[in-house]
Amino acid sequence: MTANDTTPLPQLAAPPKPPVQPAPAKMTGRQRLIMVLLLTSSFTLAVDFSILNVALPRIGADIGFSLEHLQWIATSFALCAAGFTLFFGRVADLFGRKRLFIAGMALLGIGSLLGGLANDPGLLLAARLAQGLATAAVTPAAMSLLTTAFSEGPLRDKALGLNGSLMAAGFTAGAILGGLLTDLLSWRWAFFINIPVALFVLVFAPRLLTESARGSRTKLDVPGAVNVTLALLLLVFGLTTAGEKGWADLLAWGPLAAGLILFVVFFFVEKNTEHALVPVAILRRNNIAWGNVAGVLAFATETSLVFVLTLYLQQVLGYTPLGAGLAFAVLGIGTVVGGMIAPRLIGKLGNKNTIIAGLTVQAAATGALLFINADQVSLVIVLSATFVGGVANLAAIVGFMVTATTGLPDTEQGLATGLTTTSQQIGITMGIPVMSTIIAAALLRHGSSGAPSQVLGAVLPAIGVNAALCLAAALLVALFLRKPAPVAT
Repeated sequence: MTANDTTPLPQLAAPPKPPVQPAPAKMTGRQRLIMVLLLTSSFTLAVDFSILNVALPRIGADIGFSLEHLQWIATSFALCAAGFTLFFGRVADLFGRKRLFIAGMALLGIGSLLGGLANDPGLLLAARLAQGLATAAVTPAAMSLLTTAFSEGPLRDKALGLNGSLMAAGFTAGAILGGLLTDLLSWRWAFFINIPVALFVLVFAPRLLTESARGSRTKLDVPGAVNVTLALLLLVFGLTTAGEKGWADLLAWGPLAAGLILFVVFFFVEKNTEHALVPVAILRRNNIAWGNVAGVLAFATETSLVFVLTLYLQQVLGYTPLGAGLAFAVLGIGTVVGGMIAPRLIGKLGNKNTIIAGLTVQAAATGALLFINADQVSLVIVLSATFVGGVANLAAIVGFMVTATTGLPDTEQGLATGLTTTSQQIGITMGIPVMSTIIAAALLRHGSSGAPSQVLGAVLPAIGVNAALCLAAALLVALFLRKPAPVAT
């Protein structure tokens, strides 16, 4: 460079500033209140599934239910809760989730009041039907209100995690609460307890919730709605009958066969319907299809394991119904923990790996139960395994819920949550008949006198099948579940 050269000296580049990390999203005060409102209703509905189970003999004696007909107190509820969920999920999309949620909670309050005051079997069954319909309406509406209140990401994952943990804990809490209310007060309080919750929701829901935008379709697919509702009703009825009378009974396999035929008819009806209840395109989405398969198996394995262990605790270890219910408090704690850690796992591992890890750990925990025997020390194995299995199961369930509601616009969230809720109901209903069949077959081979050793010999094969189903579900997810497509706009 010469003395007269005026070329400017190059400027030293300033060191690059580190990228600004966005602050983690936080819930607003209104979102917190909405979540409390929706989770309270979901927990209450979950409690209703099991709160009357331990009180059935007392109810039968008080109002004249014969022993062979007691199961209809639970079956009538399950039929409506599972049969109408998909229908109401789509109604929520088309006509308003807030309206359906409030109407469903009002019906829950009315049905619970009638059930608590019932003095004859007909009125009690009508009350349970009303509670089942309320569950079918409120559950998908509440879920879709929850998913649309939080955009896809950590906040929605956290909300769904809390929802899943409280719903799972509700099944366990129902058994404990039912025993306490029946022993200390009356089985009627198992109905009355819902009334203040319904009133709480009816007071605050109109102020807190915002009505959802209606879907672009203005017509409801009536043929599709009737078809799928009948198919689900037949499926639940057949599964329930199979658990009570065996799979060879005409009332078991007959409705199951008819239900499966109606599902095939439903597919072709929807394929050729302009305003389909369930557009075939959504069923072809990989995450919707395989996410719900994982959900069915996750719910089927855990709820049926509770049934199997209830027999073990009472018939082998000699616990009372209330004592057995209290033993499952550890499972309830595990499900709450699982719901709390699931969003973090999803953030680190992703939806798919969270489901796989959850189902695999659940399989290992269930497999550990193969070492139980008639010794009271086995209770330690039961408590440890159900806690670990509860954590893992809830992680898988939250992963399934996030997966099966991802990649869809808000106008189809009611349909997506209706599908997830239907998967939940089918899983809960399907698992117990399968385990019952395995136990019944083992008792026939080794004697059915009900001796503790015979019951233990029947329970262990059911536990083994349960663990195998968990592993099979994890394998299916690993092989077939893919990352969901972006949200449609």
